[in-house]
Amino acid sequence: MDRVKLLAARYRAATDRPYLATALYALSIVPSERVPTMGVDRHWRCYVSPAFVAATPVPELAAVWIHEVAHLLRDHHGRADRLPAADQRDRLRINIAQDCEINDDLLADHLPLPPGRMEPGLFGLPTGGLFEEYVPHLPSQTHLLDCGSGAHGHAVPWELGEGPARLGPVEADALRRQTAEAMRAHRRARGTLPEGWRRWADQVLEPVVDWRRMLAGAVREAVAWAGGAIDYTYRRPSRRTSALRGVVLPSLRRPLPRVAIVIDTSGSMGEEELATALTEVTGVLREVGVRGNRVTVLACDADVHAVSRVTSVDQVTLAGGGGTDMRVGITAALAAPDRPHVIITLTDGHTPWPAEPSSCRLIAVLIRPDSLEPPAWVETVRIPAP
Repeated sequence: MDRVKLLAARYRAATDRPYLATALYALSIVPSERVPTMGVDRHWRCYVSPAFVAATPVPELAAVWIHEVAHLLRDHHGRADRLPAADQRDRLRINIAQDCEINDDLLADHLPLPPGRMEPGLFGLPTGGLFEEYVPHLPSQTHLLDCGSGAHGHAVPWELGEGPARLGPVEADALRRQTAEAMRAHRRARGTLPEGWRRWADQVLEPVVDWRRMLAGAVREAVAWAGGAIDYTYRRPSRRTSALRGVVLPSLRRPLPRVAIVIDTSGSMGEEELATALTEVTGVLREVGVRGNRVTVLACDADVHAVSRVTSVDQVTLAGGGGTDMRVGITAALAAPDRPHVIITLTDGHTPWPAEPSSCRLIAVLIRPDSLEPPAWVETVRIPAP
């Protein structure tokens, strides 16, 4: 293999786009006559065909270097693992979708990709999309181009498996973040960065969190924790009682979780924000089987104004409009005859919190992006600004 030519192409790619230099030089080179062109595995090893190197000009070879490292930087194999099972089985279709995601960005960056490249326009698809959007619209494929498990996630015969020069997931994540920071610095210094890379860097450095999924997870975990709090009761004697004369044994019971929702109704809270958050919370509670008289809603600013057991959002009474102190609502919820297992507060976060945790799980749903951080022991879900 013409290693000098291959390394010259990598040097050119790193020089022209210095924000990719660290990632490019992290790739270890594995010559292979079995790989059609170039490909990567999950462990940041780059497999290179000597015939492909010989037949490809240095500028195009530099573009292929960038194409292959893009698969790894964008975590294509990790994202492919999260596709529906039916889509995961067609690795070549996934690979084409991933090539479409990368190549339209590289072409917009005026990189000279070799002939036969895949791009969204060949399939009548819009540019600028993610490969997950392209996969459902692509037909099954039989092409020979294969970028390896670093792209579609499936091991292929020409890969080394658990061989040498492997990069682990922790190092890979560090490389992605370092590259994203280099892109941000490049954009500040020169003011230019291809749109696809700009979007990717922003996602790495400021990931968009699905707050609905976080909220559902927090509520489900808390409810499961409460439901698992098995205790003894004499209301229904144990079946072993009949074997013992004059002795009544208690039976085990699994309580149905009780939930209290404390709503911040101070003057800084908007009705639309509250309605959105409350709808999400009650929807989650319905999904996990908590409804009816097991959900209590307390409207609270600096005092508790309304307490009601509800079966739907329409039954909630919102009253208040003064200052903010969620401690009052939390204390009132804990003092109720049917003490809750889980308390969920809906607030803008500008409130004092209890000094220490109680035996009840507390989840804070913060309505505004500028909300102050609650204590570390409070499970927190932030709702981003619309």
